[in-house]
Amino acid sequence: MAQYQPPPDPRLSSTNGRRPAREPIPWLWLLGGIVVTAVAIWGAITLAGNMLLREPLALQGDTGAALPEPTIIRLTAPATLEPSPTPVFPTPTPIPTLTPLPTPDRSEVPTEITVEYYVTVVNTDGIGVSVRGGPSTANVRVEIAAEGSVLLVVGGPVEGDGFTWWQVELAGGTLGWVAGNFLEPAPAP
Repeated sequence: MAQYQPPPDPRLSSTNGRRPAREPIPWLWLLGGIVVTAVAIWGAITLAGNMLLREPLALQGDTGAALPEPTIIRLTAPATLEPSPTPVFPTPTPIPTLTPLPTPDRSEVPTEITVEYYVTVVNTDGIGVSVRGGPSTANVRVEIAAEGSVLLVVGGPVEGDGFTWWQVELAGGTLGWVAGNFLEPAPAP
């Protein structure tokens, strides 16, 4: 069976097992780099100095003669002695103010059912009245208002199915239609 042998160190192969001495610093190359850098810096400074000492090109013409003097143009407006009149604007129209409608006095009970007044549910024998989605018995029942409950009349009257219908608002904010036979004017709650 073969045994593992570490490979020979390439640094030691030419020196017969001894470690080689450090290579000398390439002084010639270092000195040459310093000389080239110094010459380049000296050349840049000389070129910049020559460019700064030269007369600007704008002062010479094509033939070396001086350029003609530029013509100065002065723009002046004639003086005005009188100020211009201020325009007269029409007086603006005032914006109309909104006058609120007076709130009806609901403390007095009207003699008959009236819009914007309250009514009480009556004549239902304690069962209550059906509040419907429209002014007809064919419309769906939205809610049942109990006997004695107070409702606000918001619309009507509308005739239909042999009844006079009134649109009312219940205490919870529900809107619906009730037959006038089961309503009676009432004071505000």
